[in-house]
Order: sequence, then C-alpha cells, then structure tokens
Amino acid sequence: MTLKVLVVDDSALYRQLVKNILRNIPSVEVVGMACTGVEALAKIVELQPHLLTLDVQMPDMNGLELLIEIKKRRMSVKTIMVSGLTARGAQVTTDALLAGAFDAIQKPNSSDADNNRTVLTSLLAEKISAFLESRNATMPKRNAVAPGAISTRACEDELGSLKPDLGNRSSISPDGLATRRIDAVVIGTSTGGPVALRELIPKLPASIGVPIFVVQHMPQGYTKSLAKRIDEISQIPVREAAQGMIIETNRAFIAPGGLHMGIAQQRGKLVIQTSDSPPEHNCRPSVDYTIRSLARVYGGGLLGVILTGMGRDGTEGCRLIKNLGGSVIAQHPEGCTVYGMPKVVVEERLADRVVPIEKMASWIVRMIEKSR
Repeated sequence: MTLKVLVVDDSALYRQLVKNILRNIPSVEVVGMACTGVEALAKIVELQPHLLTLDVQMPDMNGLELLIEIKKRRMSVKTIMVSGLTARGAQVTTDALLAGAFDAIQKPNSSDADNNRTVLTSLLAEKISAFLESRNATMPKRNAVAPGAISTRACEDELGSLKPDLGNRSSISPDGLATRRIDAVVIGTSTGGPVALRELIPKLPASIGVPIFVVQHMPQGYTKSLAKRIDEISQIPVREAAQGMIIETNRAFIAPGGLHMGIAQQRGKLVIQTSDSPPEHNCRPSVDYTIRSLARVYGGGLLGVILTGMGRDGTEGCRLIKNLGGSVIAQHPEGCTVYGMPKVVVEERLADRVVPIEKMASWIVRMIEKSR
C-alpha cells in the first residue's frame, strides 16, 4: 500500500527539502504541499492523505492549533510534527504529542547543509517506518496473549489460566502480583509514549512509596516540557532528571532528552547521573542503559514497565530484571501507538503481566502494596 503524505510548512525551502526526501522513501507518495494551516485543511479534504509532516511554528495557525482542528473535524489523517529547537517550539511539540500527534522530529540546524539533509533523511525514514509498522500491524485479539504472560483484559477470568513460565526467576505469585519487595519502578517508552504517560502517571498516588524513573525516547529540549505538562496534572512531582538531582520516593524522574539517565551514590544519597555515552539501539536516552544502572542499586527490587514504542530498547533490561528476581509488566497491544517494545518483551517471555494502559497505574500500585 502506498502511503500518501501531505507536507505542511511555511518555508518553501523546507517544503521542497522534505518533499525530495520523502520521494526517495519506498511506499511513500507526496500528494501535495501546503504553506498554511488553512490551506492544509482544504488539501486534507481534497487529497485525503494518510499522514502530514506538520511544521510546529506557522504564522496563521500553528501545528498544535491545526492538529486540534483536525481532531475537531474528526479527520483520520495522522501527523508527524516537525519542530525547530526553541523553547516555544518544544512546548508546542510536546502539547501536540500529548494531543495525539503520531510522533515528532527536530529540524537539524547545523551550519552544514549536507549534514542537515542527511540527518533529516534518517529521522523521516525512521518515523515513516514506525508509522507504516503501526498501520500494517495485526493486533492480537483481546483474548489472545503470548505464552508466559497473564492478561488483564475484560475477559480476565478466561485468561487468568495463562500462568507465567519463568521458572525460578519469577517473583510473581499465582494471582500475578509481585512477592519480592519493589523498591523502584522504571518505565520505558517511545512512539506514543507521551499519551501513555499522561494516562498512567497522574493516576499514581502521592504516597506510592517508591521513586519512578521514566525513559521516553525524545531529543534534547523536549523532555522538560513533557515533565512540566505531566507534573501539572499529577499527584506526584514529575521532573526532568538532571545531573546530581537527589532521588526521593514519591517522585517521577524523566530522563533528559539526548542523555542517558543512571543513578549513583554520592555522600550517602542516591543521585541522578547523566551521560552522553553512545546511543543504544540508536536511542539516547536508552531504557536498557537506565535499567542496568538501577539494577546495580535496586537489584531484584525493580518493577519494569514497557509501554508503546518501536524497536526493542528495554528488552535486555527486562531480561536483567527477571534474572535478578524482579517483575515486568508490558502494555497491552490494543492501546499501543506502535506495538513494538512491549511486543518483544512479551514474545521473549519476559512479561509477567500484559496490562491495558488505563489499568496500568492500578496494577503498579497493587504490585507495590502486595510486595510490602
């Protein structure tokens, strides 16, 4: 199937650049271009694209305003936001992701035009691939769960007979609740993550009793805006992690975009330790990196939570958690923007439980309480 794309940007130069790049990506057809939000709305009706590449900052109607109008009119087209690295652009991009944009990329801004094109080509190809994967994926039926995991859908009684096959590594009781004390929770996610985190974190109680570490694949400049928005609606404080930040219970720490997040002992306290070491799985921050660091301190006292996203970042971290006696939850495919990261965890028999996003917070709380 050919993916029809409409390019929306107020810069004629950038419109042409994006068009030329997309034309060289297999299965993609650029059906048109628009320089304003108003023009884009008319062309969506006329051309029926599957996807927009949407400039965040435009003079008459910014990308977020256009996205809201698209949702208001119940248009089926999806969006990839294209943002410049400015504080305002980062906030609008984050708000667009929280409002349901498929994903976002950052406009390269080096002085080398050839390098900018190369970087933009790679970013667009990656996001298009994720979008095609999400469109082509055949989601399992509600009552179908991979062996080795317990499902928690409406048909839970029927599926409760599926017990994890984890041998001596399992820290899960027959009812699917953790029996080993949980001292920290680590959440990993990518495409679709902002919406999933907005659903999950605000439901966590102020007295949850453990620190929450979140790794969301995002570039530099965007995770601060994400933390701010989720903090505004949450019972626990949500912060973008920073070097030397003291780790406290009943708080959530979001890995800073462009840096790995770890922890370290410093003067008798646990603190955040950031790193610009090479990306893992083409990701920085990486879920696997963070889990390895946390495991050195919390061992089997970790609860791993893998949410929507493309790729397999977090799989080896979950394997480490299980080998240490900890517990792992994967998001149910029905609520995933891209059923990639949690799918690999389930298929490799590392998930103790498969949970829909709307029930994820309550299961995290139940598992923590059961382990105490």
